[in-house]
Amino acid sequence: MFRPVYVIDGARTPFLKAKNAPGPFAASDLATVAGRALLARQPFAADELDEVILGCASPSPDEVNIGRVAALRMGCGNAVPGWTVMRNCASGMQALDSAIANIQSGRSQLVLAGGVDALSRAPLLFSDSMVRWLSGWYAAKSLGQRLAALRRFRLGYLAPVIGIVKGLTDPVVGLLMGQTAENLAWRFRITRTEMDAFSVRSHQRLAAAVDAGHFDAELAALIDEKGTPYAADDGLRRDSSLPNLAKLKPFFDKKYGRVTPGNSSQVTDGASWLILASEEAVARHGLSPIGVIRDSQWAGLAPEQMGLGPVHAATPILQRHGLALNDLDAWEINEAFAAQVIGCLRAWQDETYCREQLGLPGALGALDEDRLNVDGGAVALGHPVGASGARIVLHLLHVLRRTGGRRGIASICIGGGQGGAMLVEAL
Repeated sequence: MFRPVYVIDGARTPFLKAKNAPGPFAASDLATVAGRALLARQPFAADELDEVILGCASPSPDEVNIGRVAALRMGCGNAVPGWTVMRNCASGMQALDSAIANIQSGRSQLVLAGGVDALSRAPLLFSDSMVRWLSGWYAAKSLGQRLAALRRFRLGYLAPVIGIVKGLTDPVVGLLMGQTAENLAWRFRITRTEMDAFSVRSHQRLAAAVDAGHFDAELAALIDEKGTPYAADDGLRRDSSLPNLAKLKPFFDKKYGRVTPGNSSQVTDGASWLILASEEAVARHGLSPIGVIRDSQWAGLAPEQMGLGPVHAATPILQRHGLALNDLDAWEINEAFAAQVIGCLRAWQDETYCREQLGLPGALGALDEDRLNVDGGAVALGHPVGASGARIVLHLLHVLRRTGGRRGIASICIGGGQGGAMLVEAL
């Protein structure tokens, strides 16, 4: 990267767990509230932004270009372009990378970028059989034709297709994301107890961080139309324990599996934004950056092994900068599944995997887990698919500044068999 790209500030909504019903906020509501709170504390006006870029994996039909919708609702004005990107779980990180590219090319100087999803509002869909029947019903002209259509109708046609299940199923290999986590558990001999222990630790670390106020600087409170406030993340289970998690049954492979709802990320609603700026914009507006994004990387791998994406994306960054795993002061690896993060750690320690899949002379080594997800992760906090990539970059910078660290990597696995990673430096 030839031009430095500065992170000026960031904010996110509380992450709200889906509860088998549409949540209180649409995706654009979440993005607008977090963005307004962030922009209100800046020394520049919202209409001085060069563009707004928002990642979203599941926009609603009336908010397809949700980046533009949010930009207008935040008061950026008609002249500020707003657009939407989608790279599944890394949509928020892709928004940041798109902003970086435009800043480095000189096309933009000051960009609001982030991600959002309201997964609780993922739609229920008609089946193909129901759609075909409706097509015939509306094409019927006479009473006889309609009676014939009614005779062809079957109650089974009314069974809904669950949109989020369809969206989280890889169409190439036909596997749910959780089934790809089962693949990693089998490949690296990860036990159910190891997965559950990782999950307990995620909740414990999140509880400690919440009690210490480590998320206070990030959060922008929400208030619904009834006046009910939502000021904190609500996925934390303070009573999480190995005995409690052991009671849960495998979800994705009910007979032989080890991946359960308790050792998987939570289905969640949330939004996260960062303000990125060039050196010229920093000087022009008198800004005080909190960090710099030094490098980014995207990688591809087999879709059925998608959870190892962080390994494939972060390793080239380490090589380019001559860094070992523990030369970084902090790491954020998004916790899509406990098995997935553990699988990444084991892949780096596996001689054969590093040689054959990463082109290394041998194993990269063991990442010090005291540097990894120090305030918990998506198993405890939740994973609003479009927002998580931006959240982990923002939180990593807060961790580095709080602990006196200098450099860190945020990395995420991506449905479809990809990985994304960013190297950041705190200021």
